Amino acid sequence: MLYIGCHLSASKGFLAMGKQAFDIGANTFQFFTRNPRGGAAKAIDEKDVKAFLEFSKEHGFGKIVAHAPYTLNACGADERVRNFAFEAFCDDLQRMEYVPGNYYNFHPGSHVGQGAEKGIELIADLLNKTLFPKMTTTVLLETMAGKGSEVGRTFEEIRAVIDRTELNDKLGVCLDTCHISDGGYDIINEPDKVLEEFDRIIGLERLKAIHLNDSMNPPGSHKDRHAKIGEGHIGFDALMKFIKHPALDGLPINLETPNDIEGYAREIAMIKAAY
Repeated sequence: MLYIGCHLSASKGFLAMGKQAFDIGANTFQFFTRNPRGGAAKAIDEKDVKAFLEFSKEHGFGKIVAHAPYTLNACGADERVRNFAFEAFCDDLQRMEYVPGNYYNFHPGSHVGQGAEKGIELIADLLNKTLFPKMTTTVLLETMAGKGSEVGRTFEEIRAVIDRTELNDKLGVCLDTCHISDGGYDIINEPDKVLEEFDRIIGLERLKAIHLNDSMNPPGSHKDRHAKIGEGHIGFDALMKFIKHPALDGLPINLETPNDIEGYAREIAMIKAAY
Protein backbone atom coordinates (compact mmCIF):
# COMPACT_ATOMS: atom_id res chain seq x y z
CA MET A 1 0.00 0.00 0.00
CA LEU A 2 1.31 3.43 -0.94
CA TYR A 3 0.77 6.19 1.60
CA ILE A 4 2.09 9.32 -0.05
CA GLY A 5 1.86 12.91 1.15
CA CYS A 6 3.80 16.11 1.69
CA HIS A 7 4.51 18.80 4.23
CA LEU A 8 1.46 20.97 4.97
CA SER A 9 0.84 24.07 7.06
CA ALA A 10 -0.85 23.39 10.39
CA SER A 11 -2.11 26.98 10.74
CA LYS A 12 -5.75 26.09 9.98
CA GLY A 13 -5.87 22.88 12.01
CA PHE A 14 -5.93 19.12 11.48
CA LEU A 15 -9.14 18.84 9.46
CA ALA A 16 -7.96 21.51 7.01
CA MET A 17 -4.70 19.62 6.53
CA GLY A 18 -6.58 16.38 5.98
CA LYS A 19 -8.86 17.94 3.38
CA GLN A 20 -5.97 19.65 1.61
CA ALA A 21 -4.05 16.39 1.50
CA PHE A 22 -7.06 14.57 0.06
CA ASP A 23 -7.59 17.30 -2.54
CA ILE A 24 -4.07 16.84 -3.94
CA GLY A 25 -4.29 13.05 -4.01
CA ALA A 26 -2.43 12.39 -0.75
CA ASN A 27 -3.42 9.91 1.95
CA THR A 28 -0.97 11.03 4.62
CA PHE A 29 0.87 14.26 5.47
CA GLN A 30 3.50 15.88 7.66
CA PHE A 31 3.28 19.14 9.62
CA PHE A 32 5.34 21.23 12.03
CA THR A 33 4.15 21.13 15.63
CA ARG A 34 5.01 24.83 15.93
CA ASN A 35 6.86 27.47 13.94
CA PRO A 36 9.83 25.62 12.35
CA ARG A 37 12.18 28.27 13.76
CA GLY A 38 10.76 27.88 17.28
CA GLY A 39 8.12 29.60 19.37
CA ALA A 40 4.85 28.65 20.99
CA ALA A 41 2.52 26.03 19.55
CA LYS A 42 -1.05 26.74 18.51
CA ALA A 43 -3.70 25.59 21.01
CA ILE A 44 -5.31 22.22 20.25
CA ASP A 45 -8.95 22.39 19.10
CA GLU A 46 -10.48 19.11 20.28
CA LYS A 47 -13.47 19.40 17.93
CA ASP A 48 -11.11 19.90 15.01
CA VAL A 49 -9.05 16.88 16.04
CA LYS A 50 -12.17 14.70 16.34
CA ALA A 51 -13.39 15.80 12.91
CA PHE A 52 -9.96 15.06 11.41
CA LEU A 53 -9.78 11.59 12.95
CA GLU A 54 -13.18 10.77 11.45
CA PHE A 55 -12.17 12.22 8.07
CA SER A 56 -8.86 10.34 7.97
CA LYS A 57 -10.55 7.04 8.86
CA GLU A 58 -13.25 7.59 6.22
CA HIS A 59 -10.64 8.26 3.51
CA GLY A 60 -8.14 5.55 4.50
CA PHE A 61 -5.28 7.76 5.60
CA GLY A 62 -2.03 6.27 6.81
CA LYS A 63 -0.20 7.46 9.90
CA ILE A 64 0.66 11.15 9.97
CA VAL A 65 4.02 12.63 10.94
CA ALA A 66 4.53 15.65 13.17
CA HIS A 67 7.90 17.37 12.74
CA ALA A 68 9.72 19.10 15.60
CA PRO A 69 10.99 22.66 14.92
CA TYR A 70 14.43 22.97 13.36
CA THR A 71 15.60 24.96 16.38
CA LEU A 72 15.13 21.94 18.63
CA ASN A 73 18.71 20.84 19.27
CA ALA A 74 18.84 18.13 21.89
CA CYS A 75 22.64 18.11 22.01
CA GLY A 76 23.51 21.79 21.71
CA ALA A 77 26.51 23.11 23.61
CA ASP A 78 24.41 25.93 25.09
CA GLU A 79 22.28 24.83 28.06
CA ARG A 80 19.54 27.30 27.06
CA VAL A 81 19.25 25.57 23.69
CA ARG A 82 18.93 22.19 25.39
CA ASN A 83 16.33 23.59 27.80
CA PHE A 84 14.21 24.79 24.87
CA ALA A 85 14.52 21.34 23.32
CA PHE A 86 13.35 19.72 26.55
CA GLU A 87 10.38 22.07 26.98
CA ALA A 88 9.26 21.80 23.35
CA PHE A 89 9.69 18.03 23.33
CA CYS A 90 7.61 17.59 26.49
CA ASP A 91 4.86 19.86 25.20
CA ASP A 92 4.80 18.26 21.75
CA LEU A 93 4.56 14.72 23.12
CA GLN A 94 1.61 15.67 25.30
CA ARG A 95 -0.11 17.36 22.34
CA MET A 96 0.48 14.36 20.09
CA GLU A 97 -1.72 12.24 22.36
CA TYR A 98 -4.72 14.09 20.89
CA VAL A 99 -3.97 12.15 17.67
CA PRO A 100 -2.89 8.86 19.24
CA GLY A 101 -0.74 6.28 17.52
CA ASN A 102 1.06 8.59 15.11
CA TYR A 103 4.66 9.76 14.69
CA TYR A 104 6.79 12.62 16.02
CA ASN A 105 9.95 13.17 13.98
CA PHE A 106 12.99 15.21 15.02
CA HIS A 107 16.50 15.97 13.81
CA PRO A 108 18.83 14.44 16.42
CA GLY A 109 20.80 17.70 16.60
CA SER A 110 24.28 19.17 16.21
CA HIS A 111 26.94 18.62 18.86
CA VAL A 112 28.59 21.99 18.04
CA GLY A 113 32.16 20.91 18.68
CA GLN A 114 31.47 18.67 21.65
CA GLY A 115 32.00 15.52 19.59
CA ALA A 116 29.53 12.91 18.34
CA GLU A 117 29.85 10.77 21.48
CA LYS A 118 28.82 13.68 23.71
CA GLY A 119 26.02 14.54 21.28
CA ILE A 120 24.67 10.99 21.42
CA GLU A 121 24.79 11.08 25.21
CA LEU A 122 22.82 14.35 25.36
CA ILE A 123 20.18 13.22 22.86
CA ALA A 124 19.59 10.01 24.81
CA ASP A 125 19.41 12.05 28.01
CA LEU A 126 16.63 14.20 26.52
CA LEU A 127 14.72 11.11 25.42
CA ASN A 128 15.11 9.51 28.84
CA LYS A 129 13.64 12.63 30.43
CA THR A 130 10.70 13.06 28.04
CA LEU A 131 9.44 9.65 26.89
CA PHE A 132 6.80 8.12 29.14
CA PRO A 133 5.38 4.57 29.37
CA LYS A 134 1.76 5.32 28.43
CA MET A 135 2.51 7.44 25.35
CA THR A 136 1.05 6.13 22.08
CA THR A 137 3.27 8.26 19.83
CA THR A 138 6.40 6.78 18.29
CA VAL A 139 9.31 9.24 18.27
CA LEU A 140 11.36 9.11 15.07
CA LEU A 141 15.06 9.90 14.80
CA GLU A 142 15.70 11.29 11.33
CA THR A 143 18.72 10.17 9.30
CA MET A 144 20.93 13.16 8.56
CA ALA A 145 23.31 14.19 5.76
CA GLY A 146 26.32 14.86 8.01
CA LYS A 147 26.42 18.62 7.46
CA GLY A 148 28.59 20.40 10.03
CA SER A 149 28.42 18.66 13.40
CA GLU A 150 25.12 16.83 12.84
CA VAL A 151 24.51 13.67 14.83
CA GLY A 152 22.70 10.90 12.96
CA ARG A 153 24.89 10.94 9.86
CA THR A 154 25.36 7.17 10.07
CA PHE A 155 23.11 4.28 11.00
CA GLU A 156 25.58 3.52 13.80
CA GLU A 157 25.00 6.93 15.42
CA ILE A 158 21.23 6.44 15.28
CA ARG A 159 21.65 3.00 16.84
CA ALA A 160 23.81 4.41 19.61
CA VAL A 161 21.04 6.83 20.62
CA ILE A 162 18.48 4.01 20.60
CA ASP A 163 20.69 1.78 22.74
CA ARG A 164 21.08 4.49 25.39
CA THR A 165 17.36 5.24 25.59
CA GLU A 166 15.52 3.38 28.34
CA LEU A 167 12.05 3.34 26.71
CA ASN A 168 13.42 2.59 23.27
CA ASP A 169 10.30 0.68 22.33
CA LYS A 170 8.90 4.20 21.78
CA LEU A 171 11.58 4.98 19.16
CA GLY A 172 11.70 4.52 15.41
CA VAL A 173 13.53 6.04 12.44
CA CYS A 174 12.52 8.32 9.59
CA LEU A 175 14.78 7.78 6.58
CA ASP A 176 15.35 10.81 4.36
CA THR A 177 16.47 9.88 0.83
CA CYS A 178 18.33 13.15 0.20
CA HIS A 179 20.06 12.92 3.57
CA ILE A 180 21.28 9.36 3.27
CA SER A 181 22.46 9.91 -0.32
CA ASP A 182 24.32 13.06 0.73
CA GLY A 183 25.58 11.06 3.71
CA GLY A 184 27.24 8.50 1.42
CA TYR A 185 24.72 5.64 1.28
CA ASP A 186 24.34 4.48 -2.33
CA ILE A 187 20.58 4.30 -2.76
CA ILE A 188 21.03 4.94 -6.50
CA ASN A 189 22.95 1.78 -7.38
CA GLU A 190 22.57 -0.40 -4.28
CA PRO A 191 19.24 0.29 -2.56
CA ASP A 192 18.93 -3.30 -1.37
CA LYS A 193 22.37 -3.17 0.19
CA VAL A 194 21.55 0.09 1.98
CA LEU A 195 18.39 -1.39 3.49
CA GLU A 196 20.26 -4.58 4.42
CA GLU A 197 22.79 -2.43 6.26
CA PHE A 198 19.99 -0.52 7.96
CA ASP A 199 18.45 -3.82 9.05
CA ARG A 200 21.76 -5.17 10.36
CA ILE A 201 22.57 -2.05 12.38
CA ILE A 202 19.19 -0.65 13.42
CA GLY A 203 16.55 -3.20 12.39
CA LEU A 204 13.94 -2.68 9.68
CA GLU A 205 11.20 -2.99 12.30
CA ARG A 206 12.26 0.47 13.48
CA LEU A 207 11.86 2.06 10.05
CA LYS A 208 8.54 3.90 10.36
CA ALA A 209 8.51 6.74 7.81
CA ILE A 210 10.24 8.08 4.69
CA HIS A 211 11.08 11.62 3.58
CA LEU A 212 11.16 11.37 -0.19
CA ASN A 213 13.48 13.98 -1.68
CA ASP A 214 15.88 14.25 -4.58
CA SER A 215 19.23 15.93 -3.90
CA MET A 216 20.82 19.02 -5.42
CA ASN A 217 24.23 17.55 -4.62
CA PRO A 218 26.02 14.34 -5.59
CA PRO A 219 26.16 11.35 -3.23
CA GLY A 220 28.50 11.78 -0.27
CA SER A 221 28.47 15.59 -0.41
CA HIS A 222 27.19 16.01 3.19
CA LYS A 223 25.33 19.19 2.17
CA ASP A 224 21.58 18.48 2.57
CA ARG A 225 19.89 20.47 -0.19
CA HIS A 226 16.62 18.95 -1.36
CA ALA A 227 15.59 18.90 -5.02
CA LYS A 228 12.30 18.19 -6.74
CA ILE A 229 11.68 14.55 -7.59
CA GLY A 230 13.59 13.62 -10.73
CA GLU A 231 15.46 16.93 -10.89
CA GLY A 232 18.43 16.03 -8.70
CA HIS A 233 21.39 13.67 -8.51
CA ILE A 234 19.37 10.68 -7.26
CA GLY A 235 16.82 10.71 -10.07
CA PHE A 236 13.22 9.58 -10.47
CA ASP A 237 13.91 5.97 -11.39
CA ALA A 238 16.21 5.38 -8.43
CA LEU A 239 13.75 6.98 -6.00
CA MET A 240 10.87 4.90 -7.34
CA LYS A 241 12.90 1.70 -7.13
CA PHE A 242 13.77 2.56 -3.55
CA ILE A 243 10.21 3.22 -2.33
CA LYS A 244 8.94 0.08 -4.09
CA HIS A 245 11.14 -2.06 -1.84
CA PRO A 246 8.92 -4.50 0.11
CA ALA A 247 10.41 -3.28 3.42
CA LEU A 248 8.86 0.16 2.81
CA ASP A 249 5.36 -1.07 1.99
CA GLY A 250 2.73 0.76 4.02
CA LEU A 251 5.07 3.37 5.51
CA PRO A 252 4.03 7.04 5.31
CA ILE A 253 6.15 8.68 2.60
CA ASN A 254 6.23 12.47 2.69
CA LEU A 255 7.69 14.88 0.16
CA GLU A 256 9.84 17.74 1.44
CA THR A 257 10.78 19.01 -2.00
CA PRO A 258 11.02 22.76 -2.84
CA ASN A 259 7.41 23.08 -4.00
CA ASP A 260 4.15 24.93 -3.58
CA ILE A 261 0.94 22.92 -3.13
CA GLU A 262 0.40 22.59 -6.90
CA GLY A 263 3.92 21.24 -7.26
CA TYR A 264 3.27 18.68 -4.56
CA ALA A 265 0.08 17.61 -6.33
CA ARG A 266 2.05 17.04 -9.56
CA GLU A 267 4.73 15.03 -7.78
CA ILE A 268 2.17 12.91 -5.93
CA ALA A 269 0.36 12.15 -9.20
CA MET A 270 3.65 11.28 -10.89
CA ILE A 271 4.67 8.92 -8.07
CA LYS A 272 1.26 7.23 -7.89
CA ALA A 273 1.29 6.66 -11.66
CA ALA A 274 4.70 4.97 -11.48
CA TYR A 275 4.21 2.97 -8.26
